[in-house]
Amino acid sequence: MFLQVCGAAREVTGSNYVVEVGKTRFLVDCGMHQGGDKEEALNFAPFPYDPAEIDFVLLTHAHIDHSGRLPRLARAGFSGPVYATPPTCDLAEIMLMDSAYIQEMEAEWRTRKASRAGRRGIEPLYTQDDARKTLRLFRPVEYGKPADLAPGVRVVFHDAGHILGSSFLELRLEDQGEKVKVLFSGDVGQPDQPIIRDPDIVKQTDYLLMESTYGDRLHEHNGTPKAKLASVLKDAKRTGGNVIIPAFAVGRTQELLYFLREIFQENDFDMPVYVDSPLASKASEVYRKHPEAFDEEAWKLVKEGGAFDFPQLQFTHSADESKALNGKRGVVIISASGMADAGRIRHHLKHNLWRPEAHVVIAGFQAQGTLGRRLLDGDKRVRIFGEEIAVKAHIDEITGLSAHADQEQLMAWASNFEPPRLTILVHGELNSALTLERLLEERLHFKVVVAEPNEIIDLDGEVGPSA
Repeated sequence: MFLQVCGAAREVTGSNYVVEVGKTRFLVDCGMHQGGDKEEALNFAPFPYDPAEIDFVLLTHAHIDHSGRLPRLARAGFSGPVYATPPTCDLAEIMLMDSAYIQEMEAEWRTRKASRAGRRGIEPLYTQDDARKTLRLFRPVEYGKPADLAPGVRVVFHDAGHILGSSFLELRLEDQGEKVKVLFSGDVGQPDQPIIRDPDIVKQTDYLLMESTYGDRLHEHNGTPKAKLASVLKDAKRTGGNVIIPAFAVGRTQELLYFLREIFQENDFDMPVYVDSPLASKASEVYRKHPEAFDEEAWKLVKEGGAFDFPQLQFTHSADESKALNGKRGVVIISASGMADAGRIRHHLKHNLWRPEAHVVIAGFQAQGTLGRRLLDGDKRVRIFGEEIAVKAHIDEITGLSAHADQEQLMAWASNFEPPRLTILVHGELNSALTLERLLEERLHFKVVVAEPNEIIDLDGEVGPSA
């Protein structure tokens, strides 16, 4: 038995792991690499395994850095089932179709550019037809119900508290009489987030594959995220500026709407709020479809009429509706992508970054190389659609809105475990992973390694109880 770390090693995106048990070979996640050109190019590289020999995939959640290369996998020969929670299955449907559309449009644009230069055209990473074929492979598995997927392979999906449907995976593996338990954390959520439940707790595993996205930092706790957002809105209302929020269509947008509804109910001012993302609109419908995954407070709001709906809210769908927002002032615009590296948000930033009265709210992790990261790092000029834009708007970071657990929250989650035989840190930039490695060793006395790209780790069954 072994696992191979094929992605998200010393980087935040591209989650992808191979597990082999006897004659069964399966994947955990198959995500896109995101960031600059170097990271994006990795998506076109061959998989370090034969996709046709993969028996099935376990998907921790629907975010594209965990799911986004599944259509590429199917295009390369994979034809087995993809197991995920019911909300993840529904979210993956809209996210993979949206991703495929973006891949086609990006390839078309690059092909036109290449043709003008006399070069060959560009093929998309995958097509909408590839995505549709992949979606037919999805099979829902409920939280907490053990599923025997192959000889010697049993999985339980536990709530990771990250986004709707997110999970960490408890795997019980057996080969030739050797038994071992392996836990894949996926992305661990913050406790006490609105809408979704806190991460589940498991107390024993032999091997822990753990994310380290915020392993070297803490979320700000000087006031609540809602209070900070309200302060930004009040200042923008006073000056007549727009509030532009790059937000992931799944999770972050719904969380922002939840807070905005409360802010407008509790204060004597309001502003028009536009969600300019067809994907976010569809994702919000999926959230409404799965209130069984909500926490108690959000479930109560659902029964009372809605957790995300309020009079100031409008959804835009067409490109013309999106362009019309460029002429508005004193409004809130929430648009994808969450790292500002693609999608409609770039148009809104182009029309607002140079305005001193405008605010740009950064409300989540920004990977190296993304436009969102450059804004957070204080760049005074950025290039958008080939045009240099002066950055004069207020750049407001609200880290408390992150769907990821921070350093102390990761440590608190890990402290529930008896020390595993080995903890393998993934899904974090190198400094984050190294910092978390030191803390886990010093405080919890874990044996820890920071995974190397394509590293293979033997899963030795002779490691204490795994029943």
